Amino acid sequence: MRYLPIFIDIDAQPCLVVGGGNVALRKILLLIDAGATVTVIAPHLCTSLERLHNEGKIHYMREIFNESHLTNFRLVFATTNDSKVNQYIAKLAKEKNIPANVADKSTNGNFIVPSIVDRAPVTVAVSSGGSSPVLARLLRTRLESLIPSKYGELAILVEQFRQQVKKSLKPELRRRFWDKVLQGPIAEMVFSGNMSMAKNALQESLKDPKVDGKSGEVYLVGAGPGDPDLLTFRAQRLLQQADVVLYDRLVSEPVLSMVRKGAERIYVGKRRSHHAVPQDQINSLLLALAREGKRVLRLKGGDPFIFGRGGEEIEDLMQEGIPFQVVPGITAASGCSSYSGIPLTHRDYSQSCLFVTGHLKSGSVDLNWTSLCQPNQTVVVYMGLTGLPVLCEKMIEHGTSPDMPAALIEQGTTPNQRVLVGTLKTLPAIVESKELKAPTLIIVGEVVKLRDQLNWYQHES
Repeated sequence: MRYLPIFIDIDAQPCLVVGGGNVALRKILLLIDAGATVTVIAPHLCTSLERLHNEGKIHYMREIFNESHLTNFRLVFATTNDSKVNQYIAKLAKEKNIPANVADKSTNGNFIVPSIVDRAPVTVAVSSGGSSPVLARLLRTRLESLIPSKYGELAILVEQFRQQVKKSLKPELRRRFWDKVLQGPIAEMVFSGNMSMAKNALQESLKDPKVDGKSGEVYLVGAGPGDPDLLTFRAQRLLQQADVVLYDRLVSEPVLSMVRKGAERIYVGKRRSHHAVPQDQINSLLLALAREGKRVLRLKGGDPFIFGRGGEEIEDLMQEGIPFQVVPGITAASGCSSYSGIPLTHRDYSQSCLFVTGHLKSGSVDLNWTSLCQPNQTVVVYMGLTGLPVLCEKMIEHGTSPDMPAALIEQGTTPNQRVLVGTLKTLPAIVESKELKAPTLIIVGEVVKLRDQLNWYQHES
């Protein structure tokens, strides 16, 4: 280990930055965030630093650096575009026992600034020892996706209860208690923005501080349209901490492969007129698994609340008091339209967008045809392959032109994506001749004309 990683309290402490460009700006912003009193010495300031000076956030000396400037500073940063000047500043600082950082050559100074993941009061620092700042930034980016943005709020909650836990529990039980809090429903309450609920739950846990871990919860997670890169940060994190995953037919294999290796997987997929597991049994299974103390992840294609029956699945959870959270996913309409080069709205073609399902609970295709057949509107139809002939016939019957552009998007956002363009009149024949299979999304509207112009996604296997 070449550098000792330490965290220094520089709140209200004087720090010197020599240089007035963008490199100096990056250091200065960090110093300001840490509460330092910043003095900048440079012949000129970049625009952003001029603004900071005008706002009174930095003290500025429009001078050329000399030895007399180096007094009473806690830290010094040499950020000029002259390496010899930077080396000279570092040499003087070392002689005065002032820690110095040199931007262009870290070995000339005696401390380096790491890449930082800021979840105040939690701070994670990543360093390559100055050998590869780009690598350090890449590692920081990975950590950003793994550490929830509200981790700092969780730390604040823990701090509020530390003394109470210390008084209530014996030393050998404290660690297990905090493990349960930090990796269970209470932490997830914080991450999902329910701080007051988390406080109440933590207080209740102290009244009956069982540490057997038998506290289950349910995550209703949108898997998006297929491309695993479209998952949210929260979805990725929960995939790695679930004990059991219930997934449906529309969840792609690449997304499913991101589930924690040791997690149990249960297929509960549905297709028209055939349910591997009926919906009421899925609801009951979620309850039963959570009552066993398991972290249950219900993984649904697209978004759980857009034709995903997510509302039905959490009704029983709410009634039974099972902790849960809903994680939105990119719905098929958004993902498929983007990857096919068909915008859902456009100033020249469409000022509104309507989502409908072609598969009603009754099994019919009995939609509000008047609302579907409005001018300057895009209609997106989920689960519409089987009822497509009726859909096209009724839209034409209710006033939409037979020549209205329409598109079929099969397995959108995946390497197997296929986009077929036609009109309301020709769409049924296209389905028959091309043998399309679910999941296929249907888009009807003038925006389909933009497909050739905006088609950007070209996957090469």
